[in-house]
Amino acid sequence: MRQKFVITGTDTDIGKTVFSAGLMLALEGAGATPHYWKPVQSGVSDSIDTHTVRTLTNLGQDRFLPESYVFSESLSPHRAAELDDVHIDIDALKTALPDINGTLIIEGAGGLMVPLTRENLLINLFKKWRIPVILCARTGLGTINHTLLSLEALWSRNIPVHGIAFIGERNVDNVKTIGQFSETKILGTLPIIEDLSPENLKGAFEVHFDIEDFLPKDIAIAS
Repeated sequence: MRQKFVITGTDTDIGKTVFSAGLMLALEGAGATPHYWKPVQSGVSDSIDTHTVRTLTNLGQDRFLPESYVFSESLSPHRAAELDDVHIDIDALKTALPDINGTLIIEGAGGLMVPLTRENLLINLFKKWRIPVILCARTGLGTINHTLLSLEALWSRNIPVHGIAFIGERNVDNVKTIGQFSETKILGTLPIIEDLSPENLKGAFEVHFDIEDFLPKDIAIAS
């Protein structure tokens, strides 16, 4: 089985990394052999996202692919690259897409309109890949506008959207309204987990998401 997802967000600090880890745990439990790749990492002072996902999943090093670019400062990739005297080659990233046996989870950097260079936005790379996108969104005030704008940007470039994953406190009407206006699959809502651990994340993901939404239709869930 080979499938790929791009995990992106309506803004930075949405919770893409925690969602990616939760999805990996769910896929692992279903026998889908998940792998994680963060091609562009800005900022190393706190923690590299790959390390965070590995800590939250306890999966082996072989499930985590090396970053193509790692920059020192926690800034927009284009500026972080300039400060490190590096140019992000968007064409090289297009061809660097790993081919793995299983499910590849690709986490983007920030939101869709984050610049990779002075000429290209992150969404331009997603357009080249044309991999199904899972859009992570907040549940609170402002999410309707931000989520619908993000979906419009994806649709206008014919980028496939797998669905929306909300992260935050329960907000039934915001989720319902976005679903009605966008007619896009609502995958679920991951609550804020105060005691974040592999066990608690796995449990929360199992409660609030349906793993079948992330598996090919012809793949049975492992018993």
